[in-house]
Amino acid sequence: MNPMFSHVMVGARDVETLARFYDAVLLPLGLERGPDSSAGPRGICYRAPGARHPTFDVQEPFDGNPPGHGNGSMVAFMAPNREAVDAAHAAALAHGGTDEGAPGLRTRYDPHYYGAYMRDPEGNKLHVVHHGP
Repeated sequence: MNPMFSHVMVGARDVETLARFYDAVLLPLGLERGPDSSAGPRGICYRAPGARHPTFDVQEPFDGNPPGHGNGSMVAFMAPNREAVDAAHAAALAHGGTDEGAPGLRTRYDPHYYGAYMRDPEGNKLHVVHHGP
């Protein structure tokens, strides 16, 4: 079966700063960092080991204009357990991110839904979630 998504992309003014941020947040979730997954602007991507897609891409906008983030836009990453959610949130804050919701149960979604919300140093909203007891 093919994955539902090819890639998700966020824009970056400073790829190096976001690379340090996303290395700290995503590598502990089991993703690996690779080079930009497309031709064009400078950037990086993250994917599951051995997978080509889907990717999470961080790169300078193709059109050369400043990147922006939309109200209501968010990228959510699966975590293998609650401890990984806690670690990702702490890593985000330690690497220039801001808190948008501390780790904890979100029982309004599901009795076992455990997640945290944060923004990267450029304001993109992220969510890390573990579904399970």
